[in-house]
Amino acid sequence: MKRLGLRLHHIARLLAGQAADLDRMLSMQNLTLQEQLGRTQRSLAIVEALRAKVAAGGLLSIEELLKLAKDTNMTDTSSDTIAWRRYEQARPRTEQKIDLALYADYNGYYLLDTLAYVITLRDGRLFSRLTGQAELEIFAKDVDRFFYKAVQAQLTFTRNESGAVSGLVLHQNGYEQAAPRVEESVVTALEEALAKRIKDKRPVENSKALLQEIIDQRQRREPDYEQMMPPLATAAREQSAMIQSDLERMGPLKDMSFKGVTDCGWDVYDVCFEKGRLEWSFAVAADGRFSGIFIRPSL
Repeated sequence: MKRLGLRLHHIARLLAGQAADLDRMLSMQNLTLQEQLGRTQRSLAIVEALRAKVAAGGLLSIEELLKLAKDTNMTDTSSDTIAWRRYEQARPRTEQKIDLALYADYNGYYLLDTLAYVITLRDGRLFSRLTGQAELEIFAKDVDRFFYKAVQAQLTFTRNESGAVSGLVLHQNGYEQAAPRVEESVVTALEEALAKRIKDKRPVENSKALLQEIIDQRQRREPDYEQMMPPLATAAREQSAMIQSDLERMGPLKDMSFKGVTDCGWDVYDVCFEKGRLEWSFAVAADGRFSGIFIRPSL
């Protein structure tokens, strides 16, 4: 099961006879492996092109070597690589003119784990909306490469062998997250289900137990970073001392009550400790890992 890509806590649930959406887990693993395969094939193509250039007596430029290094290290989660990506993603970018006819290629729907990107072409401009967030304009840096001015993030559109746009990659917070292109009906169903969950104030499955487990881990000083998506795990490690200090100041956990669901699908709880209260909100990825956790003073 580990070789299939399942996480340890999923394997534990299966061994204990608990229900688990195996098809959903394996589907997400399939998408991840397909993205890794595509990236490897692109890297091999770059390597072969560079070898051919060297064989013909040509000299390799720094830009060509950096392109190869960046492409082959997209999945590297070392602290140095993440720091370099953060710097690269935060640097200023200048809008470039590309053929406006290309904009129609990007118009469509993309699945980013449990959320969706809606890319809309309107009046010769391109706009991006992520489920539960405001629509923002994106600006061309090059063909298939766009950036935001409102936030430090970029989008790269990927194409299949026939040249059609088949997905996008979000570059943000030092990470690269792939989102395959999907039919409009997939996004409509996803957003309708979220709207109903918000209206009904319905938490995700085992929501309270998941939150209690992660608080217990922190109080024992044994956080399980494998239960978190890589961007969250990195942030949690960086903020570990502050989180630990806040929890120690609050004392033992007493109670928690569910408050509702945010527009982005995060479950929100009012958590009562012996010496105070905090509001905890969190999101869960399709594979069951935490994709986001936010803590603030309870209102």
